[in-house]
Amino acid sequence: MRASFHSEQRAIERLFDIAFRDDMPPPALSLPGVAAAPILVDAQADVDISDAAFDFVRSIRVFEITYQQRRSSDGDCNSWGTVFVGSYGEQGDYTRRRSNISAVPAASDFGIPASCGNYWHRSVFVEWRDYEGTYGHEEVHY
Repeated sequence: MRASFHSEQRAIERLFDIAFRDDMPPPALSLPGVAAAPILVDAQADVDISDAAFDFVRSIRVFEITYQQRRSSDGDCNSWGTVFVGSYGEQGDYTRRRSNISAVPAASDFGIPASCGNYWHRSVFVEWRDYEGTYGHEEVHY
């Protein structure tokens, strides 16, 4: 007596089957008739966002945080850090300036350890207030 069992493929198996099929043409690296050069755009939006209704755009602040701490071979505690803060202006123009470690918002998970040891923090922290005034934030480590 012969028996067979056929189960449905998992999603990843199906993707591999599709990706490595022999009867499919290789994916095109570029579309015919589409220029490979970047298309230049104006530096500003064509919409006036100076109205108070767009204050949520101006509430966005971007913190680029880099901090390192370690104990040297002679026992000294060495630390080094930089913080840049970026924000958006009246018409959405982005500016970035150097700041200091103390400017990092408390909502960030950055914190200088109480004791000296090997510590490395590198992230981008973004905070904002939405159109209703609700605070929000996101942090990406890299």
